[in-house]
Formats: sequence, structure tokens, C-alpha cells
Amino acid sequence: MTSEATTTKAAEGHAREERVFLVGPQPRRWELWMLWRIFWEFLRGFRVLHFVGPCVTVFGSARFAEDHRYYGLARQVGARLSEIGFTVMTGGGPGIMEAANRGARESGGYSIGCNITLPHEQKPNAYVDRVLTFRYFFVRKVMLIKYSYAFVVMPGGVGTMDELFEAVTLIQTKKIKNFPVVLMCSDYWNPLADFLKRMVEAGTIAKADLDLVLLTDSVDEAMAHIQEHAIKQFGLRKEPKPSRLLGE
Repeated sequence: MTSEATTTKAAEGHAREERVFLVGPQPRRWELWMLWRIFWEFLRGFRVLHFVGPCVTVFGSARFAEDHRYYGLARQVGARLSEIGFTVMTGGGPGIMEAANRGARESGGYSIGCNITLPHEQKPNAYVDRVLTFRYFFVRKVMLIKYSYAFVVMPGGVGTMDELFEAVTLIQTKKIKNFPVVLMCSDYWNPLADFLKRMVEAGTIAKADLDLVLLTDSVDEAMAHIQEHAIKQFGLRKEPKPSRLLGE
């Protein structure tokens, strides 16, 4: 069996386990084992990402090829984030994620990929300096948010929408600080912006909530916004030093 086939088979096994985990109560011994695996994923993520420096996470679709204009724009975003002092973090896969990691690599910066095991997608891209692969989406999503001072959201599908609204919900409810959220590519996101205005009219969100997100087509404007509301407002946290006592 090839390594790719072995990986696919393992991913299918992980997916079956997660489906069982989410269908309701299971035998206590089995659930205790699952809790241990989840704890281990969190522990491994915290240890690896503790020293990567202040990050900006770039979200976006895995389905855009290298010749697509969104890919090129994400590549610029990755390079510019690196130039202003951030580690670029993505979901570690192809498409937009690859482009952002690639831009960081080409500009001499550092980039991280938080990959997920799936039966048919996705393999880590070739431009990450460090990759972590997770079984569970919810653990991965915590990592993508926990270490970031800002979020840049490129065009994407339901996974990208999930990540966007997770970040905005945490900011709105004060679970995390008011880190900047940038939506790139107005032609793609304008319908969502219009729907958010309808939500304001309906009273389901406050008008002030619209200020949580910047919609722009300009990489310069995006970087200025992040510098003002992340670097200037919160400052770049100094990287903690590894502890020899903890084997780091």
C-alpha cells in the first residue's frame, strides 16, 4: 500500500471515530480514551506553537489554483504580513493557504500550517516551516485563533465562513480582544456585507458589530489596519524563551 493510500485510510478511520464521538453517549471507557486524545492534541499544539511569535491567520479556500487572482493576492498578503513582523499562520493546505505561506517564505518570513486529516483532502503545502496535523476541527480552530493578533479572510467556502464567524463571535462576546478582522476581495464578500446590514435592520446584531470587520481590496489598506489595530494597539508580544527544564 502506498503512503498516500495509507494516509487516506487513516483519515477515513479518524473521520469514523469523530462521527461516533458526535452521535451521543458512548461507553465511558471509550469516551475517556477520546478525551485523552483530544487533550493530547491540545497539549501538542500548545507546546509547538508557544514559540512561533505573534501570528496573523489567513483563512481561505483550498480550491484556487496558482494562476487565480485570489491566489496571487493571498501570496502578496503573506509576504506583507511577514515584512511587518508577523508569523503567517494558515490551515496548511493548498489554494489560498499555500499562497499565504508561500508569500511569507519568499519574503524571508516564518509560516505555520495547522493541517486537518480528511478522507479526500488535504495535504500540507510545501511552503510551511512548521506543520501540525490535527484530527479534530475544533482543536485546530482553537490553534488558528489562540496565537493570532489579526485575521485576514480571503474568498472561501463553508469552512472559511465557519472560521470567520468563530473569530467575529469571540470578539463580539469579548471572549478575545478586539483583534482586527480583514475581508479581502469586495467582489466576493459584498453579498455577505449586504446581509450583515440586513441583520442590523432586523435587530439581530448591533450596528457597532459591523465595525469589527474591514472590507477592502487593498493590501496596503489591510496592512495599515493591522498595524494600527494589532501592532500599535496591543504591541508585538516578545517571544517566550524555551525552557530546557520542560525539554523545549
